[in-house]
Amino acid sequence: MQPVENLRIEQTQKRVRGFIGGDVVFDTVHARLIWEVPYYPAYYIPAEDVHATLVHSEEDKASDRLGDAECFDVKTGDTLVHNAARRYPVSPTEELRDLIRFEWRALTEWLEEDEPIYTHPRDPYKRIDILTSSRHVEVKLKDVTVADSRQPRILFETTLPPRYYLPLTDVRMDLLRPSEKTSHCAYKGMANYWSVEIDGELHEDVVWIYRTPLPEAQKVTGLAAFFNERVDLYVDGRLQPRPQTPFGRSTSKS
Repeated sequence: MQPVENLRIEQTQKRVRGFIGGDVVFDTVHARLIWEVPYYPAYYIPAEDVHATLVHSEEDKASDRLGDAECFDVKTGDTLVHNAARRYPVSPTEELRDLIRFEWRALTEWLEEDEPIYTHPRDPYKRIDILTSSRHVEVKLKDVTVADSRQPRILFETTLPPRYYLPLTDVRMDLLRPSEKTSHCAYKGMANYWSVEIDGELHEDVVWIYRTPLPEAQKVTGLAAFFNERVDLYVDGRLQPRPQTPFGRSTSKS
């Protein structure tokens, strides 16, 4: 078998631990970062650093890329988590064969050194920069001005378009409707969403806010951002092209 073409694998120097409740599932300084998808990596853990009991779940999966996966239930103390881990014992990439991949949501907590991490491992080649700006930012939807600010924070994130975070005092809050949607970012934390209602039409989940962001993103605390992909965004009077990203799906209801 030939190794998987273009599969990116790197060893991290961080101590990485996983927990279910108060029980240690694994504790390692030899974790691998593996880019199963282009957008972010996953942690794979050497089998010898796994403390929990792995019980074969008999729900093995075939994978065209990494090989056939053995699936496991993970047992710690009196807790059994179904289908929480997998291994590729006959993967065409030899380095994968003795590594265990845990489902992120199956674990109660993930730690890098002594700090919790969320959603997925942070990509060592990705960063965010948040800069204070005096540029004039105007957001329109259906020709209605929804926000107008000269005091944005601009968040630059590797591989994504700039995001313009605006004070709520510069946003038409009367047009915003609370949404139940939340999302989680490994770099910024948990976001809450608003929809925008204009002339009886609800444009769903167009706006988000980080009320308690992670330390690296404190400068956007309590500020609102709009999906550039789904609104007309003007910077210094110039309409910006709508970027092509997976976030460009527009949802509206009448």
